[in-house]
Amino acid sequence: MTLFPKNLTKPIGVVGLGLMGQSLVKRLDDATLPVLGFDVNPEQTEKLGQHRTASLAKIANSCDKVLLAVFNTAQVQETLFAKEGLFAHAQEPIVIICTSTCDPGEIKQIAKDVEQAGHHFFELPISGTSMQLARGDCLGLMGGSSLLCEQLSDFLDVITPHRQYIGPAGDASKAKLAINLVLGLHRAALAEGLNFGVKLGLDPEKLLQTLQNSAAASSVMKIKGPLMVARSYEKPQSKISQSFKDFGLIADLADHAGLMLPLTEVYIKLLESQLQDGHGDMDNAMIYESIYHNRLKDKPH
Repeated sequence: MTLFPKNLTKPIGVVGLGLMGQSLVKRLDDATLPVLGFDVNPEQTEKLGQHRTASLAKIANSCDKVLLAVFNTAQVQETLFAKEGLFAHAQEPIVIICTSTCDPGEIKQIAKDVEQAGHHFFELPISGTSMQLARGDCLGLMGGSSLLCEQLSDFLDVITPHRQYIGPAGDASKAKLAINLVLGLHRAALAEGLNFGVKLGLDPEKLLQTLQNSAAASSVMKIKGPLMVARSYEKPQSKISQSFKDFGLIADLADHAGLMLPLTEVYIKLLESQLQDGHGDMDNAMIYESIYHNRLKDKPH
């Protein structure tokens, strides 16, 4: 007997209704599964609809599975263990499926605390943009009990058909941060290459097409290249603020391991220049503008 029969009847809880949370809701809607959602921002809950918006208390008492799509590890901890958090109201065991990008060490401890509280915890950080998640063509990185992974299989097929089991809780976050590091540097390389060609007089749209047909091609070009060429960042798939948070985790973990990440240091400065200009909610393709406007030119190396 598994914990998760195919004929799901209870609603699925979604906590955190930002870009990724809304995409999770779309996946559930496409599978015609009932949803109850919560977000501290009323503007986000309005998108879900009043009839599907619930308090954490109601979610805890109505749902046996809750997807977390909150901003960071501290919010995961708060959502679960705060005085008015999920576990303060839960009468039955809940399976927590955390899609947030978190500190690996802290998420490992949270997983232990969840199990000790009589619930279940499963890591599922998503490699891909919110748009890719909504389409179902992202990669889910799985961390936690292999038995729980097997029991959740039918449900996880709804969320992300493409998945890879990484290892115990915390390992999926490690893999996600490694992926994000490479993706961020790909974005920076693309932004720099496009700027280089444009300053030499090449047409940016034609240059992007050429790059996509060349040995330098990558998935980043397909997703972020058109935004850089159009210089349009107002409808984010992944935000500057999110990238900055993730790269802060990356830098801290590298420092703890005694590892030098020189390219990462430059990328963080590019993100910082956009945050300083108040662009935290823009798409992270906007680092193109940092290079275009020589934002790092006068900064000490």
